[in-house]
Amino acid sequence: MAGQIGFTPPDLPARAGGAVRRRLVFYLPGYDPEAKKRYRALFVRELSRYGRRFDLPRRRVTPARTSPDGLVQSWTVEAGRDAGQDAGQDSWETHTTYEVLLWDDLVRRDFRRPLPLSMLLLTLGILHGIVTGKLFRLYGLNWKYGNVILYPFVMTLLLVALGLGAGLGLGAGLGRAAGSLPGWVSAGLGLAGGLGAVIAATPLLDRIFLRQLINDWVFNWQHSNGWRPDYEARLASFADHVAGRLAASEADEVMFVGHSSGALTAVELTARVLARRPERELSLLTLGAGLPLVAINPRAVRVRAEIAALVASERVVWADYQAPQDWMNFPGFNPARDLALPPGARIANPLIRSAKFRELIDPAVYPRISSRPFRMHFQFLMSNDLPGEYDYFALTLGPQRLRDRVLAPQIVPPRADAPAEPVSAHREI
Repeated sequence: MAGQIGFTPPDLPARAGGAVRRRLVFYLPGYDPEAKKRYRALFVRELSRYGRRFDLPRRRVTPARTSPDGLVQSWTVEAGRDAGQDAGQDSWETHTTYEVLLWDDLVRRDFRRPLPLSMLLLTLGILHGIVTGKLFRLYGLNWKYGNVILYPFVMTLLLVALGLGAGLGLGAGLGRAAGSLPGWVSAGLGLAGGLGAVIAATPLLDRIFLRQLINDWVFNWQHSNGWRPDYEARLASFADHVAGRLAASEADEVMFVGHSSGALTAVELTARVLARRPERELSLLTLGAGLPLVAINPRAVRVRAEIAALVASERVVWADYQAPQDWMNFPGFNPARDLALPPGARIANPLIRSAKFRELIDPAVYPRISSRPFRMHFQFLMSNDLPGEYDYFALTLGPQRLRDRVLAPQIVPPRADAPAEPVSAHREI
């Protein structure tokens, strides 16, 4: 979608000022089978990089704990800065409880599906997207994401063609080697061999993220049609957990954070918590969101209703950061405008801003990572190289409330003695 990225809602809710000293963060990962391992390690690694480059002298992260049911991984972070270290900078200190709400077991269950079955479901989903016009709308919102969607489908067609070709060739060879075999037997054996070759290639296909993208598309297709009762049950469990935490919490700010597919999960969860606790003020931060993948399906009535509730709510401040450099989000997408929500409704959310990755990444590094879609997609969760308005750790650990940070960000300065960082520090995800 073309145009300048940025939107401030006309009915943006006012909030009491004051610095945050205690924050409760609920982080919702995207469709990732390794979420339990990935996000703790990523957080600690990138916070360490951040501390070396920016002026955050006090930062202490506790060991991670996992709840008995395995659904919540949590740790705390104490961060702060003393006055006088730099002219014009005030002292501050925050205590953040960071909880990752896990649903990667559902993703791993999807990954246990035979690859040919996932390919079949992908094909059905793509055909459904063509018939309903959904695929064309996604292309209109971001042609790069449209290509990401078509990539696994094209690869599926290519693998099927190669498997059929190999199978027919193998069948013909078996027929010649054993002339007494009926033609249908040799053909069946050949096709089975071709199918086996595709299955055997699964580890190689995982290295090019093919199975990840296939299963991700299938999940979003199923979710948009209301065919994922396991996911719905997990959302209900998350809502129960959060409601319990809020009843005992004295946090100055309660923040839900969602990245990628997890942005929609964060939206759905925030709407459900708001319905239970309408008196509580909540903050919602969505990063590199893929909301249209589900929300534009005509059958996704419940999802659009929850988005509409947040758009109109004065009890939530929702900030959505987008990036044109990221292939796997929808820069310029505004749910208040693009989802045909009820006319005349209050528009209190979301605040939309560009992350401006090009201004945050070292110019020597940018060309190296700009052509790696997954790496650029995860920049939302990584340390900046250069100071900027978008700053993941300032948003989640800093003293400014989300609303204040977006509207009038206090830019975290670089350290005077910040060491030069090798390009190799920008690791693969």
